[in-house]
Amino acid sequence: MQAYSDPSREASPTALPDIELFEIDGRGYCDGEPFVLCHDPGETAYGLADPGWYYWTCFPGCLPDSDPLGPFRTMQEALDDAREGLEEV
Repeated sequence: MQAYSDPSREASPTALPDIELFEIDGRGYCDGEPFVLCHDPGETAYGLADPGWYYWTCFPGCLPDSDPLGPFRTMQEALDDAREGLEEV
């Protein structure tokens, strides 16, 4: 799921979401597929095997600008943390 660090920008036709949220299950899978780096086939990305919700900053179609942060119990907790962290920058 993609989201905006500043929710007020969602209505702007030129703004792009800058947070990506995703869930890792207990097997290290995201959306039913192993969470892997595309340039390292079969390697678990960032060692994310702990289940929960994660986020990183990025723009649509681009590589992440940060390491994944998490895990969080819910998607909303991850989103709240992402927005809080980006306000401090």
